[in-house]
Amino acid sequence: MLTLTSAERRALRGRAHHLHPVVAIGQPGLTPSVLREIDVNLRAHELIKVRAFSDIRGERDAMLGQICAKLGAAPVQHIGKLLILWRPAPKEPVAKEKPPRATPARGRRPPVGVADQGRQTGNVRDSGKAGKTMAKSAPQARRPRSPVARAPARPPSTGSVSRRGGPPGVPSAPASRERRRRRAP
Repeated sequence: MLTLTSAERRALRGRAHHLHPVVAIGQPGLTPSVLREIDVNLRAHELIKVRAFSDIRGERDAMLGQICAKLGAAPVQHIGKLLILWRPAPKEPVAKEKPPRATPARGRRPPVGVADQGRQTGNVRDSGKAGKTMAKSAPQARRPRSPVARAPARPPSTGSVSRRGGPPGVPSAPASRERRRRRAP
């Protein structure tokens, strides 16, 4: 079982705040299949929340201890029926890189007889698409916004009488603006 310092535990609690429980421990308790699911999720995410449906706090504490002992995880927090666990991701071995394929240089064509043989037998591969992947292109630059508005401004509304008692046909100021004017000394 791993041990964490209080600063590490605090940082992990902050990271776990927005997580949802990924495993639920039901009435049968901590079964091998539940332990396997917790192990799979710890391997995938490092930090997980587990919901234990037991009503007795002592049982939940015992479950947390068993999980940490069997899976080599560290308990981060036990709050209510939620158990937060952390285990660092295992170091994956470096995958062996495949040797590069021998591809003809750009602009070169296959020998004259090769393409004709395929056409004669009916086994013609699409030479443009087979086995090639599209390279990622650079993101397109955004055009700067023009200072001119896209749509023309709305014409003033023709209210019958303004709230301040002005002449008809003159738009009135919104009530919030009038309130601000009254409050200002």
